[in-house]
Amino acid sequence: QVRLVESGGGLVQAGGSLRLSCAASGIFFSVFDMGWYRQAPGKQREFVVGISSGGVYNYTDSVKGRFTISRDNVKKTVNLQMNTLKPEDTAVYYCNARSFRLSADYWGQGTQVTVSS
Repeated sequence: QVRLVESGGGLVQAGGSLRLSCAASGIFFSVFDMGWYRQAPGKQREFVVGISSGGVYNYTDSVKGRFTISRDNVKKTVNLQMNTLKPEDTAVYYCNARSFRLSADYWGQGTQVTVSS
């Protein structure tokens, strides 16, 4: 059974930091591209940041220089360090594991991040 479990969300003031974690089980983690998406109220889910199985990073422009993604293939975790948070970062953050080769696409249940002004 595949599971992606996010943790680390919460309420923080603007300018603060949070660290999200995603623990994966039931997948051959190292071959998956991992990413974080977010969905704000009334908006579509959007891509935030990703790290491929080969270690290639991809960040959406609005978080460059503030967010950092990392992965640990031994622990099967992917982390998102979020600094200098802004109210517009408020959203539910979702962990994603994707492998085009395996035709697989998995999502976590999401964790709420709220940034107060």
